[in-house]
Amino acid sequence: MVVSGWVALVLSVPVLLLGEFAVRRVRVLDRFNIPAPVAGGLLVALAALAGNLSRLFEVRFENGVSARWWTWLVCTQGEWAAAPVKSVGLPFLVVFFACIGLNASWALLRRGGVQVLLFLGLASLLAVAQNAVGVGLAGVLGIPRALGLMCGSVALTGGHGTVMGFASEFEAAGLAAASAMGAASATFGLVAGGLLGGPVGCSLLRGRRGRKASGVPASPGPAAASGFAADMRALARYGWQAAAHVLLLLACVKLGAWVSLGFARAGVTFPVYMGAMVLGVAARNLIDVSGAAWVRTEIVDVVASVALGVFLTMAMMSLNLVELSGVAGAMLAVLAAQVALVAVFARMLTFRVMGGDYDAAVMAAGQCGFGLGAMPNAVANMKALVEHHGPAPRAFLVVPITGTFLIDLVNATNITVFINLLK
Repeated sequence: MVVSGWVALVLSVPVLLLGEFAVRRVRVLDRFNIPAPVAGGLLVALAALAGNLSRLFEVRFENGVSARWWTWLVCTQGEWAAAPVKSVGLPFLVVFFACIGLNASWALLRRGGVQVLLFLGLASLLAVAQNAVGVGLAGVLGIPRALGLMCGSVALTGGHGTVMGFASEFEAAGLAAASAMGAASATFGLVAGGLLGGPVGCSLLRGRRGRKASGVPASPGPAAASGFAADMRALARYGWQAAAHVLLLLACVKLGAWVSLGFARAGVTFPVYMGAMVLGVAARNLIDVSGAAWVRTEIVDVVASVALGVFLTMAMMSLNLVELSGVAGAMLAVLAAQVALVAVFARMLTFRVMGGDYDAAVMAAGQCGFGLGAMPNAVANMKALVEHHGPAPRAFLVVPITGTFLIDLVNATNITVFINLLK
């Protein structure tokens, strides 16, 4: 049975809700902050794997569509006229990264001051090191260097969204099943990041090297994700303001297709969403400078949550897990080395550069979370420490600002440089 892209799109919402139910009911999923789209999508992918292997039923997802009314948003006029086949989830992916750009406010960056710039520099250096380690070990193990890169900052610092955003570039570079391999690596990173942060932070504090910081106003930290139904209710409550934000994002997506075409003609390989993200950054800061300042981060966050939830659910449920069997051992070796790299980096470099005090120890724990998994892991790691040792307001200001959007902007360029070097 072939499941068409339109059917997958319709199924994405119930499968996403299934994932939310699983995360609420299965403690280990909640403990390691496994995203609901990943949980729900993997359940479907595992069911398809069982059916295909047992031959009780055969399922194959075909997510490509060529309907012009759907592909118009993500195509330039010339490309659209040829009725290209695009992934049905592509508009959701590009909207998500446009949201990242639209949240990149200079005012927010300035609020964090030098500490944010320092931490961003460390996170960027870690991402480069992850790619160097991945590519280097791939050569030693005799696997494609592109796979080593995928097991670097693409899947770890970037996470599932970045994996799916770059998957087509990796497949074009010759890495078949890039989506499945990247998703498996990102899921491994989520679990490892949730396990690693606490021990790293506690070891720094046990060594009596973590001194309490002072003089920084308290910050509650970011709120936890609320779920698909709650997000839709929130958008309804925002009313016309939400509609204005969506229209701005769609404009960034459409015009971003031309920016991406300009990158391609310049001979630089960027993911398809890069143009929209760049325009999102420009739009946000131009609006802020003009004094209008009507763009609200909380609304953009809700739109991003909905867009990524739908896209990621479709991407995960359509994974062909059989394709992982040939490289699973080599991937595990590379990923184990990446865990060791993050642990050493956070302890030996991040902790010292960020001040060597209590807040720095909490930041090191947070970096283990989003350096291997995602921002929710970072927040969970930091909360586990502050619940036992007291508030760390500087950490809860610096880490979320860096880990939610700034590192995504830098990491996309980092990955692009490595892809072009591997050509």
